Amino acid sequence: MEERRFGTTDLRVSLIGAGTWGIGGPAVAGTTPIGWGEVDDRTSIAALERACDRGVTFFDTADFYGLGHSEELLGRALGNRPGVVIATKVGHRKGADGAFTTDYSGSYIQTACELSLRRLRRERIDFYQLHSARLGDLERGECAEAMELLRAQGKVRAWGISLNTFRPAPEAEYIVRHRLVQGFQLVLNIINQRAVPLLEAMQDAGYGVIARMPLQFGLLTGKFTPASKFAENDHRSFRLRPEILAKTLAALETVWPLAEKYGTTPTGIALAFCASFPQVSTIIPGIRTPAQAVENTAPLVCLSDEDVAWLTRGLAQRWAELMEVVETGG
Repeated sequence: MEERRFGTTDLRVSLIGAGTWGIGGPAVAGTTPIGWGEVDDRTSIAALERACDRGVTFFDTADFYGLGHSEELLGRALGNRPGVVIATKVGHRKGADGAFTTDYSGSYIQTACELSLRRLRRERIDFYQLHSARLGDLERGECAEAMELLRAQGKVRAWGISLNTFRPAPEAEYIVRHRLVQGFQLVLNIINQRAVPLLEAMQDAGYGVIARMPLQFGLLTGKFTPASKFAENDHRSFRLRPEILAKTLAALETVWPLAEKYGTTPTGIALAFCASFPQVSTIIPGIRTPAQAVENTAPLVCLSDEDVAWLTRGLAQRWAELMEVVETGG
């Protein structure tokens, strides 16, 4: 497994990491599902262990995933295992009405960090992230002060921000301009390329970059059809409605022949696309089963410059139109 340095920090991370939202189990914000349906903890732990066996050293989670359950499973499976880099996030909390809200106050961040350390069974968090904090949160300054305090206390090695899915630029540009954080997490995949214009500035400033959603909720695995269904407690039941599935899969028809060209799978093409950006430190496809851990860590092919250019500039208008459909829900 290839390793890359995480920006200018002393962290070294596997090029393919693992996202652990899916193993958190079902959770609901108000009436909206925010998990991936039912899970089996034994299978989840086996998936984490298989990923380690395959060379994965970077694992990303959040206290939001399964309301702490994802962190607990990582703690049980990995704890303080040497050579493993753990990232988690803070800022989402459940309100009295059962709906989720955000809280980037210093007191909440300090308390949440202690709880995450306990669940993860670790002495410190390698990379702690503000979970989708917005520009106003950053401008108030309290969250950055809290994160710097945690770093000074030795509870966090480095900190950063997980940028929002559809409009990542305002927060990213503010942080680069003010020289905050040590790294970013952002959405990057064949369909959603909205963060691509930000990558060069991030690299120039020495930030580590985590590419999340490389498979776009499974759409880029080639395993879905327009008739695919999801359980009611799986967030994809409303994110990937039949009309969105149909439009997305139709738009991807011209991409799948690349898998045959390179002797790999659609998943392999999707991950290779992310890896083609030298600014990316690690890519975090989600894992829920040992089989997914194996598929995600298959040897990566190297896409030609021509094919990368076609997937970006050549199909830019197609992806822009499709993202409008995905973002607005139809």
